[in-house]
Amino acid sequence: MWSTWNITKYSLVLLYFLSAVLVHFRGKRRLRFVRQLGDHSTLMGPINALMYRGSAVPKQVFFEPSKFQYLEPLQANWQTIRDEGLALLDQGNIKGTDRGDDLGFHTFFKRGWKRFYLKWYDQPHASAAALCPKTCALLAEIPQVKAAAYTLLPPGSVLGAHRDPYAGSLRYHLGLKTPNSDACAIVVDGQTYGWRDGEGVVFDETFIHEAYNRTDITRLILFCDIERPMKTRLGKAINHFFGFTLMKAAASPNEETDRTGMINRIFRYILAVKTFGQNLKAKNRRLYYVAKYTLFLGLFYLIFLRHWI
Repeated sequence: MWSTWNITKYSLVLLYFLSAVLVHFRGKRRLRFVRQLGDHSTLMGPINALMYRGSAVPKQVFFEPSKFQYLEPLQANWQTIRDEGLALLDQGNIKGTDRGDDLGFHTFFKRGWKRFYLKWYDQPHASAAALCPKTCALLAEIPQVKAAAYTLLPPGSVLGAHRDPYAGSLRYHLGLKTPNSDACAIVVDGQTYGWRDGEGVVFDETFIHEAYNRTDITRLILFCDIERPMKTRLGKAINHFFGFTLMKAAASPNEETDRTGMINRIFRYILAVKTFGQNLKAKNRRLYYVAKYTLFLGLFYLIFLRHWI
């Protein structure tokens, strides 16, 4: 007879697998299923299923920014936002990090992508309030904007196909200083949008998307997570709960004086282990793979098989 623990354990595994299937088949473009199984969007799959079910916006890739009227002050003041962003750029404050404190965008830094956070599911970063007071004041009046940052995509950069983990938000991009060309664009589920100065776009970032800059001009945009509209108060409350627990814990600092969320404090140690593994792989690939699969098989045994053998 199965114990309550065994029933719970295998129910969670089944839920995880079904969530991976749901996420995998959402949209026309897909990751390899093996990659999808280990992707952070699959780990969030059960929560995202609730978000999709209760969403008040249709299942589509792009949305007209005019349908989100609270974004109008950002659109109207794009030049002010641009000027503060360009000042940051001149001062070298829009940058990546090698401190292991930005799990969400860690792989992007290797491709030249850079950022300066303005807010992250919380009050503005102290560094942002000091260096970008006008933009932070605008954002403070729009509670639907949960996270915001300046982001750079330099010439020649390519961000590979990926999907974001949490479906409780939609993504808003506002062009500030761009090549004004389709040679610098984002492709979401096979649909392409080229950034333009002073223009905004809203899209569902849980579809597969990628970006590239095939020009010789650096792209600067305002990057925002906005709250996904929900049909019911309960759906909105669930979205708020997960947004301000899980997502807030992923806060990453611009400077050491800014707050670092719990997830990124832990990620520093995970990155150290990952770096050790990469160094081992470079020195001895055979030993690396023996150690890797021994670890996986050991975990599989401890979770599923030790009560059966």
